[in-house]
Amino acid sequence: MQLKEIKKLYYSIGDVSKMTDLKQYVLRYWETEFKILNPEKNRAGNRRYKKEDILIIRHIKELLYEKKFTIRGAKQYLKDYYSKEKTNTNILKISSDNLDKEFLIDLKIKLEETLNLINKLK
Repeated sequence: MQLKEIKKLYYSIGDVSKMTDLKQYVLRYWETEFKILNPEKNRAGNRRYKKEDILIIRHIKELLYEKKFTIRGAKQYLKDYYSKEKTNTNILKISSDNLDKEFLIDLKIKLEETLNLINKLK
């Protein structure tokens, strides 16, 4: 999955649609299905996506389109993934200012894939 640079603090749904190569209606639908995806809205009711929201969208896209998860399976995976991430963050007391979250998420996904390949070879 090619990553397009995230530079601004907030992005519109149109911007996120272009960055992720997803239709706007898909993004709106995913908001109804995935509780973890909940972008802020401005006074006019327009969605304002942060970097964290875009990372979650990319994660959902990878699970559904590349790894062929069902929506139900992706929901469960993300619930487990982000609850573990939250627990690990609390245990380690790592400041998010010191680490690039996008890099760590990508690294974790790659490590999980490598572990799966190793387990298949056993």
